Amino acid sequence: MAEQPHKPVEQHEHNPDTDSYARESELAAELQTKRMVVNMGPSHPAMHGTVRMKVELDGETIVRADPEIGFLHRGFQKSSENVTWTQVLPYTDRLNYLSAMMNNFGYLNAVEKLIGLEIPERAQYMRVIGSELHRMHDHLTCVGAISLELGGFAAFLYGIEARELIMDRVSELTGARLTTSFGRIGGMNRDLPEGWIEKTLKSLDKIAELRDEVDVLLTSNRIFVDRTKGTGVISAEDAIDFGWTGPCLRACGVDYDIRKVKPYWVYDRFDFDVPIGQHGDNYDRYLMRVEEMKQSDKILRQALKSIPAGPIIVDDWRIALPPKPEVYGTIEGVMSHFKLVMEGIQVPPGEVYDSTEASNGELGWYIVSDGRGRPYKLHVRAPGFPILSAVPHIIEGQMLADLIPTFDTINMIGGEVEQ
Repeated sequence: MAEQPHKPVEQHEHNPDTDSYARESELAAELQTKRMVVNMGPSHPAMHGTVRMKVELDGETIVRADPEIGFLHRGFQKSSENVTWTQVLPYTDRLNYLSAMMNNFGYLNAVEKLIGLEIPERAQYMRVIGSELHRMHDHLTCVGAISLELGGFAAFLYGIEARELIMDRVSELTGARLTTSFGRIGGMNRDLPEGWIEKTLKSLDKIAELRDEVDVLLTSNRIFVDRTKGTGVISAEDAIDFGWTGPCLRACGVDYDIRKVKPYWVYDRFDFDVPIGQHGDNYDRYLMRVEEMKQSDKILRQALKSIPAGPIIVDDWRIALPPKPEVYGTIEGVMSHFKLVMEGIQVPPGEVYDSTEASNGELGWYIVSDGRGRPYKLHVRAPGFPILSAVPHIIEGQMLADLIPTFDTINMIGGEVEQ
């Protein structure tokens, strides 16, 4: 039998996919990865308004976060310096479009302080009522958005239903659902509609039911608590260093509310508490808003039941437009109307800083007048800007999933951050 030719032994080819399973040393080897940069926004479901968050990731851990603003810049300050004091009012609506009346009244208050003007008592009550309605409106939107983006659709619907009730009352009061332009220098431009107080009290009852539904659905919900408790944490010291105010600062345990520290209008006549948190995390920021809605409800019921009768604007034709019969029937009325509309209110030369407690914190106004009918300088201290600037400090080193509730609970409003 002929000898078979010897077959050469096949060399084993290295296969990293299979060989690594057989060698323990390669199992222990570190998986080679590289960092990834993700652009969230400017149009992204997790980014409220129009803001871009450039996030550098190592796996699911955020190594670096860089918020980029400017997509909503409208030139608010320069626009305001080229119109009369009264014509600035519609621009203030667009700062925080969820609580426009707070912006309207805060601006008016600063101008009146520069003039040295005290508005009628009824007008002060109306400003408190409008502000607290819009504080609830703002907080309902924030809480509803937190719920929606963490998967709680039912709580979102309850929150938006309550918000719609407020919008109905606001549109009856101001003539607009969103951009109210309500109030005038020296008081208010229109009184409460007939029967509005009774309708608002009924709406408050329904809003309280819906708010409690949201509270029950979220506050003890295991998934919601796990996603928010212990995430997005900032210490009280760091929050103060960044310039935080409002519910986000109070969630860190700092008892600072301008309505109590420096009462304005008639806030000192009402019995209400300032809720304070402990941990400075997303869960406490959510709780602050729920508790503040309860306190706003308390203030509103007291104000609606005790609002006095009387004028709603000062009787000074250098400040307020004269009544129509005077405009049509007297030369003084015609001249006052013409000069106020064409030249604007003549605010004395000087500068002022004044602030009110808006839904997201201290809303400050720095105004300079050179004695003419329009602002020489107008700067807004928006509460959302210092809060947004702290996001990288909060979120770097945390999981990507924590960015969603963190961005929700700081309630960044693009209109006021970008001026």
